Amino acid sequence: MLLIAQTTYTASELIEIILVTLQVTSTAILFAILVGMPLGIALALCEFPGKKVVLTVMNTCMGLPPVIAGLMVAMALWRSGPLGNLALIYTRTGIVIAQCIIASPIVAGLTMSAIQQLDPNLRKQVRALGATRLQMVVVLLREAKLALLAAIMAGYGRIIAEVGAVMIVGGNIRGDTRVLTTAIVLETRKGNFEFAIILGLILMALAFTINLGLTHIQQKRLAG
Repeated sequence: MLLIAQTTYTASELIEIILVTLQVTSTAILFAILVGMPLGIALALCEFPGKKVVLTVMNTCMGLPPVIAGLMVAMALWRSGPLGNLALIYTRTGIVIAQCIIASPIVAGLTMSAIQQLDPNLRKQVRALGATRLQMVVVLLREAKLALLAAIMAGYGRIIAEVGAVMIVGGNIRGDTRVLTTAIVLETRKGNFEFAIILGLILMALAFTINLGLTHIQQKRLAG
């Protein structure tokens, strides 16, 4: 309690920061899955004009600096921006949008890779048995489920450690949009290194626990 008291944070405020971190990252990865996986499946299975250009853009976005993503989202959400009337700048929803943009290309790229690495004859066998295209996709997803879990872990790992985009879009508002990464930056700037380290350890513990759960599911399915 001594270290918490020295930082002007109460125990309840610290818990709130942790909960906000979990809330925004969990929501963001969910939307990244809903956007990224269908995109990755489509890119793996479909041929269309301009596919190479789309792949190039996606691969570029996989390495997109998060601060650039945050800047683009902030420009869109500012009052003078095209989405300014939604009043989403400096909100948790704005953070979710930025994190989703960061994670979606990662999920899409790794999903595409997972589907493409399956035996090409599997598709032919499934279609030969009379399966519809949707049923074939379901079979492919089942076969690639371990790699798809890895895609989710990679996307989540990217956004839970993100600070630049979160700071730009969320504003690091105490009691509202402050998350563990932005709190660490703030405490470091204040010279409160001991508490910054504690926050860092909490962040690492959260990331480890979540990835441990996903890894357990992955390995359990592998064993099964």
